[in-house]
Amino acid sequence: MSTQVHSTFEHKGNVAIESLNIELQTFEHKVTGAKHYHLAADNEENVFLVALKTVPVDSTGVAHILEHTVLCGSEKYPVRDPFFMMLRRSINTFMNAMTSSDWTAYPFASQNKKDFNNLLSVYLDAVFFPRIAELDFRQEGHRLEFAEKSNPESELTFKGVVFNEMKGAMSAETSVLYHTLTKYLFPTNTYHYNSGGEPENIPDLSYEQLIAFYKKHYHPSNAIFFTFGDIPAAEHQKQFEDQVLHRFERSNDLPLIASEQRFHEEKLVEESYSVEGEQKNKTHVVLSWLLGESADLKASLKAHLLSSVLLDNSASPLRFVLESSKLGLAPSPLCGLEDSNKEMIFACGLEGCEAESAQAVEQEIISCLQKIRDEGVDQRQVEAVLHQLELSQREIGGDRYPYGLQLILTALSPAVHGAPVADVLDIDWAIESLRKEIMNPRFIPDLVDELLLKNQHRVRLVLKPDAELAEKKVQQEKDRLNTIKATLSKEEQEKIIEQSLALEARQNGSEDESILPKVDKSDVPADMNFPEEKTQDFGGSQLSTYMQGTNGIVYQQLVIDLPELTEQEQALLPFYAKCFGELGAADMSYQDVQIQLAEHTGGLSAFYSYKQLPGNDQLTGHFVLSAKALVRKVPQMNALMKTIYSGMRFDENARIKELLSQARLSKEQSITSNGHALAMLAASSGLSGSAHLAQQLAGLNSIATIRALDDAAGKNIEEFASQLKSLNEKILSMPKKYLLIADEKGMTEAQQSLQENWNSEVTPQSSHALNFPSSWQGIKAKKQMWLCNTQVNFCAKAYAAVDIEHEDAPALTVLGGFLRNGCLHKLIREQGGAYGGGASFDASTRSFRFYSYRDPRLNETLDDFDKAIDWMLIENHSSQKLEEAILGVISDIDKPGSPAGQAKTNYHANLYGRTAEKRRAFRHAILNVSLKDLKVVSERYLKNGEASVAVIVPASTAHLEGFEIRNLL
Repeated sequence: MSTQVHSTFEHKGNVAIESLNIELQTFEHKVTGAKHYHLAADNEENVFLVALKTVPVDSTGVAHILEHTVLCGSEKYPVRDPFFMMLRRSINTFMNAMTSSDWTAYPFASQNKKDFNNLLSVYLDAVFFPRIAELDFRQEGHRLEFAEKSNPESELTFKGVVFNEMKGAMSAETSVLYHTLTKYLFPTNTYHYNSGGEPENIPDLSYEQLIAFYKKHYHPSNAIFFTFGDIPAAEHQKQFEDQVLHRFERSNDLPLIASEQRFHEEKLVEESYSVEGEQKNKTHVVLSWLLGESADLKASLKAHLLSSVLLDNSASPLRFVLESSKLGLAPSPLCGLEDSNKEMIFACGLEGCEAESAQAVEQEIISCLQKIRDEGVDQRQVEAVLHQLELSQREIGGDRYPYGLQLILTALSPAVHGAPVADVLDIDWAIESLRKEIMNPRFIPDLVDELLLKNQHRVRLVLKPDAELAEKKVQQEKDRLNTIKATLSKEEQEKIIEQSLALEARQNGSEDESILPKVDKSDVPADMNFPEEKTQDFGGSQLSTYMQGTNGIVYQQLVIDLPELTEQEQALLPFYAKCFGELGAADMSYQDVQIQLAEHTGGLSAFYSYKQLPGNDQLTGHFVLSAKALVRKVPQMNALMKTIYSGMRFDENARIKELLSQARLSKEQSITSNGHALAMLAASSGLSGSAHLAQQLAGLNSIATIRALDDAAGKNIEEFASQLKSLNEKILSMPKKYLLIADEKGMTEAQQSLQENWNSEVTPQSSHALNFPSSWQGIKAKKQMWLCNTQVNFCAKAYAAVDIEHEDAPALTVLGGFLRNGCLHKLIREQGGAYGGGASFDASTRSFRFYSYRDPRLNETLDDFDKAIDWMLIENHSSQKLEEAILGVISDIDKPGSPAGQAKTNYHANLYGRTAEKRRAFRHAILNVSLKDLKVVSERYLKNGEASVAVIVPASTAHLEGFEIRNLL
């Protein structure tokens, strides 16, 4: 690829990275010193990211609040909310902003060049020329407000989007665990603080401090620009120069991060976290070590290798000790290496302990490490880690984040800390270097000794449950507010009222959105492209193949028809899926299975899917066994899949109990990070059979289910294992299909291997269908209040709707974005202070749902959902707002995935009758939705429908009248 460079930039060099199909081009701005890394690729999904090193010196969340506030209007675009406005004036494939512990980044991606340049203009102006108005700081960060805005006699409250976001974030055990750990590992530098902000410290941040932090950190000399895609670097650089850089000189006043002062002995610390309800087996015990600098790539790779050898899977020596320990229920969620900071952290430990076991937990860990130092490790495990590194280097991602953004985020922290970016992206050299070093049998034992056993910078954290802590925090906040209120002068009261009314007026004011660039329907591609599926008979089954550019990796799935399942069997299904690759098979123990999977595959997993067939109440479903491997490893992958599929063992009782404990803890800890989705599932659970089943298998009901299964297994593990075995036999008796995805070279090898391993399989001809659980009795609206360990609320309201093939489905799909853009964003986020809120049509559960996320309000938000319906029906709406909502839907539909991900999506859509023709027709219908259509479906399904409500709330919340109370504690 040729390198073009703008005259104001100096070209520093190119590196071709064949395994990623990119060329890394490095530049530096001659005046300011701003860095530009361009990942040149033959890819029309272009990505931009600008990052700044941000170094907080307290836990007020200044970097996080600034990230929000700079996106609230700029010099060129002086409107209230250009970021959220551009979300609906764009056909982006990604837009966001993010704050890490020592950097803040602003990324976006688009497949349309006009759209890309529109977003680039808005982002550059937002980051380097923001207004940072005080009212925006008060909206996004924190403010004082009377419960009745104009009544100083009413209760005084704290409000603010980030304030409530972090109340939600810090309700999660893992967040408390991580930030407590870093507080003690880093007593003297920026990592001592929570860059997102601690809720009790956020109100300490002043507007003046925010401005000072901006001036210090948001300068091009402190900036790193990343771009990816087929737009040449020189084009980007011209935009950078013309829109930003020509207005700046070089700054020498740049933020620095001091290295941590090293301990001379281990620190033993105890802290508490909030848990209401059961306190037994709720303590976390974690050991953590501070290692070397992450910019030292050789040291970083050795640390990664060591962490993986110790913890990668259940055959890894330290993970085996932690999983089989009687001192806790599961390995700590913090197990592993954290390398995003200037200095790396290695951590390991247990959750589900008692505080008195802390010394014993530490001794188990240290004894394991001493044994490795003295006796070494199985060389196969070290080789398996290198194999995983090679596979991860080759795989083309893009299903969750755009592929280019994934590469950029891999390089971001090393770039911030001064490491060579090329060496981070192209690790083939590292793999070869490590392959030579591991030939020395003392390599891993010596690393254990050097990095861990002889390393005195170690912290043992015991994080204990405290049933009174949540109430104490609530009371401390009330006391603080009461103290403030008691000392307010009349002028100060008036100032609070004046600010509240001014913010409300700003939020309700009309904006001249025409100053923002936009795309319109004419910029939308006329058609969708789908990967080509070829089918053939395979021993009486169907084999589907997709020839995709997978860069030497083969993806394979075994797709089994789901039989009719009893309610008990349905309850077992999620855990049963987790057992694949985690239990032994044939004559192999689970550790044998794990090491072979690591040696030969990129992982094996199982999942289930089901759909309610259009036009009726029948459920149909599939159970899927999925794996991937490098081409040269396909024969071993197939042999392993076959062995695990046909010979999974259910006699490893201790292992089954370990997996149950891990699954239970994972479920219990997932609520606060996914509360809005769980609330929506609960709200819609009575509205259709598929929604009911989703609530049972993946929703809030599944938490009670996994607890019951774990308790039952504890009493009679043999009976539980027998039930799993019976379910396994039932599923394996069903008809199956095969899916292969590979590039041209890999497809030949994959089909040959499939033939050798699977063609002798007898294909059953049973019919398949999931019956509805007998507990679903048809549409029934409910009101549910779920109590859990959270400081904020998650609210949802659902209405019965239709399936995806109904003529009203396109209008309902557009309606969700229309309500969010035009009404809910303002009511719930800007005025209500929630982190987020919106509405969406979900065809899979045949429901239309409203939701809020990390919300300080409850009844008011539920009322706002109703106001949104009235707003839709009463107001006269513009065609521009309709077009914006349509573009948002089209952006989601057209969002690209990885080559393998696109093939899988296409295959599974076809599996349930969503053919390319039907998807094209649906997309066409979306583009032709009218305002009249939106009003019709709003009247038909929402105004005339009966709402079902579910809220997830703190345990201390007063019970609402008419609500069924469900306890998650």
